[in-house]
Amino acid sequence: MSTTQIIYIVFSAVVILALVFDLGLLSKKHAVITLKMALIQTLFWVIISLAFCAFIWFENDGGNGKADAIRYISAYLLEWSLSIDNIFVFIIIFSFFKVPENNYSRVLLMGVLMAIVFRIIFITVGSELVARFDWIMYIFGVFLLITGFKLFASKEESEFNPEHNWAFKFMKRFLRTTNEEPNGRFFLKINHKTYLTKLAMVVIMLGLIDIVFAIDSIPAVFSIIPDPNDKLLIYSSNIFAVLGLRSLFFLLHGAKNKFDYLQQGIAVVLLFIGAKMLLEKWWHIPVWISLMVIVVCIGGSVLYSIFKNEEDPAQENTNKENS
Repeated sequence: MSTTQIIYIVFSAVVILALVFDLGLLSKKHAVITLKMALIQTLFWVIISLAFCAFIWFENDGGNGKADAIRYISAYLLEWSLSIDNIFVFIIIFSFFKVPENNYSRVLLMGVLMAIVFRIIFITVGSELVARFDWIMYIFGVFLLITGFKLFASKEESEFNPEHNWAFKFMKRFLRTTNEEPNGRFFLKINHKTYLTKLAMVVIMLGLIDIVFAIDSIPAVFSIIPDPNDKLLIYSSNIFAVLGLRSLFFLLHGAKNKFDYLQQGIAVVLLFIGAKMLLEKWWHIPVWISLMVIVVCIGGSVLYSIFKNEEDPAQENTNKENS
């Protein structure tokens, strides 16, 4: 059995066992997740992800174990930081549909599982495109530069509005939906017809919205792991980041307006990644530099946001009133 096959088996086993442990022991059906529990769950997924990184390093020690581990952790941190932007959109969606807190965990779980399926599809298609067409990396680079510029220049007033979003309009136009109180159900029978409840609409919307985020994140991860044969590193870094979304949601819930400059930090990362992909042929940037840029930009934007809120309490109070 090859090293790659062993890592695939371990990865699959870790994901399944971790999901069972998270859902069976750390989460209870219809329970409201407290901040303490969210912190425990977030640390749980981070530790699992870091442990898998160590496994990659030592299992492939005779080959490129160290290099693979650095690429994995870089891609994981990149996806994890981009996921924070997803979470703030998820928070707005939950608020818009007035989802009861005791249904958050179940709805998020289904949304996360849908996201995993979509990520696998996008990675498979992306790997095939990169393997067949080298020039596709330049398209990815230009796309990330455009996305980064738009994100950096966008104003708070252009905040995500679920009612104006294409996914919401799609469901309203093509699916049979109802605004009746779901009472924890995803479907309701009305006059012998089956209708999607608000909870089902949230699940579908989370899945559809993640497609948009995947269009950003999948090209970005190829800048860290450009070899399409390294699907394992791409799959594992993406899926571990997505699996931590649910606990991270509860940890960041209510903190949306505390990180005013996080968007700019993410934008700078995307601009750097896009430029790196365009210049790779003439100027190779080591993966560890990408790792440092991600950590400095995201960490710096979070710390600067906290500093500005402490420096201007009036602004922080305004943020609380708007949240």
